[in-house]
Amino acid sequence: MNNNYIPYGKQDINQADIDAVIDVLKSDFLTQGPKVPAFEQAIKDYCDVKYAVAVNSATSALHIACLALGLGKGDWLWTTPITFVASANCGLYCGANIDFVDVDPVTYNLSVSKLEEKLIKAEKDGKLPKIVVPVHLCGQSCEMDKIHALSKKYGFAIIEDASHTIGGKYQNKKIGDCRYSDITIFSFHPVKIITTAEGGVATTNNPILAEKMELFRSHGITRNENQMTHQPDGAWYYQQIELGFNYRMTELQAALGESQMTRLDEFVQQRHILAKRYDELLKDLPITLPWQHPDTYSGLHLYVIRLKLDQISKSHKEVFDALRAKNIGVNLHYIPVHTQPYYQKLGFKQGDFPNAEQYYKEAISIPMFSKMTFEEQDYVVATLKEILCD
Repeated sequence: MNNNYIPYGKQDINQADIDAVIDVLKSDFLTQGPKVPAFEQAIKDYCDVKYAVAVNSATSALHIACLALGLGKGDWLWTTPITFVASANCGLYCGANIDFVDVDPVTYNLSVSKLEEKLIKAEKDGKLPKIVVPVHLCGQSCEMDKIHALSKKYGFAIIEDASHTIGGKYQNKKIGDCRYSDITIFSFHPVKIITTAEGGVATTNNPILAEKMELFRSHGITRNENQMTHQPDGAWYYQQIELGFNYRMTELQAALGESQMTRLDEFVQQRHILAKRYDELLKDLPITLPWQHPDTYSGLHLYVIRLKLDQISKSHKEVFDALRAKNIGVNLHYIPVHTQPYYQKLGFKQGDFPNAEQYYKEAISIPMFSKMTFEEQDYVVATLKEILCD
């Protein structure tokens, strides 16, 4: 048995990252200073986008994105059931109604055909969404050109939940450039592709949305004279012009993020090497391997396998528990949001989104992180073979 625990995801911190944080600790600024805008600039440069608003989590970024787009009571936000709960919760924070669109059984992303079917019905019922949140699961982009075309026809805004996806591409252009969306969200949690310990960012090409998100992340307060109701009383003066939140990113987080950005492409390339090895080493097992759409270059935050339960003697839970017992920190991304007790109280039930529910019965996220060694990967593969073929 391997005595070393292998997590499903793990940050990659080097001496340059540590030095960047130490430099901030020795500086005059710990909360708001030059590093936050420097990190935002690194994101803008990388994604080829006009604006980036850094915040303390991707959940916060989703929330202020919804607020900036004017989501409120009586409005509808649609997203996928296979995501972390934040993708849907951000709509509830604004007092909106939530609904889901079932996933594509091959990519596990929001299904464009199911979205179109639901839009046709919603138009007849007078319940079209104000916002649709496609989630780029595991790091692979949704079919954004098609979703964007539907947005033009049916009049909804798009927030790309790209929490898994920084460093990925869609149609050979960087995800985050907002070609097909109003706002894109990235996450920098430690298991993500790069990390700021906790943190997120919202990108956009719309100056009005950027200005609103900057207000909402910092109590709705401005020091910009052009936004004030009258001339400032003095150099100390500020005005609260919106009801905002304390969602600001710290200098420490931003310094770490700026340093991590210098290795982003290296991280993603290494994940692709590992994914290619997995594809080859696992191809003869009774599992379904991840499929990549030819229009996408995945950030490969996760490597999800699906068990062919009719071809093995163990249950989903037994395979999962056996891997954990061998010090392999597998996980499951995600429990369908509509099956959570809170959402069932809102009226959702089992059977509402069958593709998502079938995925949940079979999916396991196996370890994938840039520092993973071939030796660790070989151990994961050998253990999985032993469990499935026993």
